[in-house]
Amino acid sequence: MKQKQILIRPVVSEKSYGLMETGAYIFVVDTRATKPEIKDAVEKTFNVEVAKVNTLNRKGKGVRSRRTGLTNYKPNTKRAIVTLNSGQTIELFEEARS
Repeated sequence: MKQKQILIRPVVSEKSYGLMETGAYIFVVDTRATKPEIKDAVEKTFNVEVAKVNTLNRKGKGVRSRRTGLTNYKPNTKRAIVTLNSGQTIELFEEARS
């Protein structure tokens, strides 16, 4: 997989901003991406050194239509919590916090 296909978008939430102080960043990634691929993509994209990668798969929620009563599902997603080596940051997130 290519780097741009692996990292879809960063997660912007209160929890993700709290983790940034410890050097961890959260990204939504392709569901087929592996931990080594995610690590390489973050290192090459942001020019940092990654200490570890944790992933979690999130099942898509069911959404029921009031009119027809049918249930559709939102797509499944995968998130990666990327921890950087001490003293390193990703500039993209630092600009958003200011």
